[in-house]
Amino acid sequence: MEKGTLVEFRLNSDRRLAVAERPEGKKHWIVTDDRGQAHTLHPRQVTYEIADETYKSADIPKFLQEIQPYLDPSSLEVAWEILSETGESTAPIEMAMLLFSEKTALLCYAAYCLLSDDKIYFKQKGDRYEPRPANQVAELKHQIEMEAQRQRDWESYLERLQQALKGEAVEWQPSDRVRLDAIERFATLGDEATHRTPALETLGALKRQETPQSAFQLLIDLGLWSPHENLSLRRSQIPTHFSTKVLEVLHHRLEFPPADSNADRLDLTHLKVYTIDDESTREIDDGLSLEILPDGQQRLWIHIADPTRWLIPGDDLDLEARRRTTTIYLPTGMIPMFPSELATGPMSLNQGEVCCALSFGVVLDESGGVQDFSIHTSLIKATYRLTYDDVDEMLQWGVQAESELETIARWAKRREQWRQSQGAISIHMPESSIKVNGDGEVVVYVLEDSVSRQLVAEMMILAGEVAARYGQKHGLPVPFRAQPQPELPPEGELLQLPAGPVRSCAIRRCMPRSELSITPARHASLGLDTYTQVTSPIRRYSDLLTHFQIKAHLRGATLPFSPDEVKDLMLTIASTVQEASLVERQTNRYWGLEFLRRNSSEVWQALMLRWLREHENLGLILLEDLGLELPIRFSRSIEPGDRLDLKVSHVDPRQDIIQFQEVVTQAVG
Repeated sequence: MEKGTLVEFRLNSDRRLAVAERPEGKKHWIVTDDRGQAHTLHPRQVTYEIADETYKSADIPKFLQEIQPYLDPSSLEVAWEILSETGESTAPIEMAMLLFSEKTALLCYAAYCLLSDDKIYFKQKGDRYEPRPANQVAELKHQIEMEAQRQRDWESYLERLQQALKGEAVEWQPSDRVRLDAIERFATLGDEATHRTPALETLGALKRQETPQSAFQLLIDLGLWSPHENLSLRRSQIPTHFSTKVLEVLHHRLEFPPADSNADRLDLTHLKVYTIDDESTREIDDGLSLEILPDGQQRLWIHIADPTRWLIPGDDLDLEARRRTTTIYLPTGMIPMFPSELATGPMSLNQGEVCCALSFGVVLDESGGVQDFSIHTSLIKATYRLTYDDVDEMLQWGVQAESELETIARWAKRREQWRQSQGAISIHMPESSIKVNGDGEVVVYVLEDSVSRQLVAEMMILAGEVAARYGQKHGLPVPFRAQPQPELPPEGELLQLPAGPVRSCAIRRCMPRSELSITPARHASLGLDTYTQVTSPIRRYSDLLTHFQIKAHLRGATLPFSPDEVKDLMLTIASTVQEASLVERQTNRYWGLEFLRRNSSEVWQALMLRWLREHENLGLILLEDLGLELPIRFSRSIEPGDRLDLKVSHVDPRQDIIQFQEVVTQAVG
């Protein structure tokens, strides 16, 4: 290399020109670029020499300017077409002649730049460049066009993001969905989310922090999520919509119902039937009747909706219900096991309509034990659609026209006493109901342990006992529900606790989980030797499964589910119900805290229920007006059963944090 030689080298992958100034040591040269900066180069670092004349660093900008008109990459395509026919390789000097018909130093360097930057037509081998095969060129062109399209999609996506962030209406494109889904996954699952790169790219492009919280806020700012988005539901595997295929099957089923497999139904349309539910309930799955027999005895009828009338085991609707396993009740609404057109339509015991039912006729003895029972597929006609408040009022005033209700209530009370004599364990804890109205208002109220609710509960438990006894007698594999006997504290120890929620809370802690099995076993807290749930087949798949089995046996048909199939289904049911219960619990917790956040100036009366970790002064309280149980760290000495007035000092529903401060009322003296 001579002093004044113009050389090319790479600095951080960028093409740079510099002029050779002087040797440095045995092999290195000091060169100066167009900015006057000196660089020490080894000959291996020099990628091209322009040695036809002597240059100064001040000449470099003019040289670069003069070369620009010749750097059109599309000109290489013509050269490639010519050379690919013969398969000849080329070098910058030959390419300069081919492209420009001259081989000046400037044009040779221009040809070198085109060849060295080319990613389509030529492949470098040593100092020469070979034309690529035609199929390879076509594939490379396709890849480059795809990348260009991706870049255009990305830029238009960023434009739509900015529009949405300004509050403008945006029509999201199908290509946006992958990126938006990635943001939703990242906001929901955080570091556990898969395919996070599109989410991080979006956050980075918008100069936002690359955190799940930032992704959550972005979705709110875009108008895609509510500030109260249910993350516990999103983290679950619970489907929130019915597929197009399921809806198509539904509409066909409504138009062309299957033949009734239990066509010899018992006609009970002459009986007066009461359905009793909350006012908001739309899936009416149980009704009650009283029949006076010729000998003067009284027969209780518990009519349960018969959704299997509209199903075939293993069909799309049945499989979808099996996948969902249960209807989920959230403050913001429910996620049904069946599509609502079916669940609230022909499946429900709607007032004034002749409906298919599975009816349990029961005669009780004087003590409240089951004396006789029978189960029938039936036709009934719901006479009255009543709320719990309606029934409480009618019982309170002793409405003579509906004396049947009073009689059913007396049997329910006797039935409860009988179960207690059999060892039933009653736990009466205030239960809250949280609703979010259409306008976003949060309402929390306590479900009263009223006569009407006890009446319905007792009749449903009675139907469950009868169904289990029928299954046990005939050896049917159904999901029997059992509960091991709890180890309760000594009675003297319990009696030392204040009666009511404090004592019930202590008993509740000792209660083991109930278990599903195809083998009948005792249910300790209900005081029954055998029991199965059968009264909510529209909203619980385990109940539906029992219906399938009992109805098949009633008509003398082969059972649709073998013992092994029932066992497998029970495993699925247990895990899915556990997940659904977790989502319900977490969602109720969130909205309970949100209610308290919105009412942070209120003073709440609280009851100390029990210690969670006494050594840390962490206890569990009950806000009596709301039926909410919450943890609190006490700053003074306190015992279970003590009452105190509390005010929220800090609450963050999203982070599941709440802190209280005690309000001390000064006595007036």
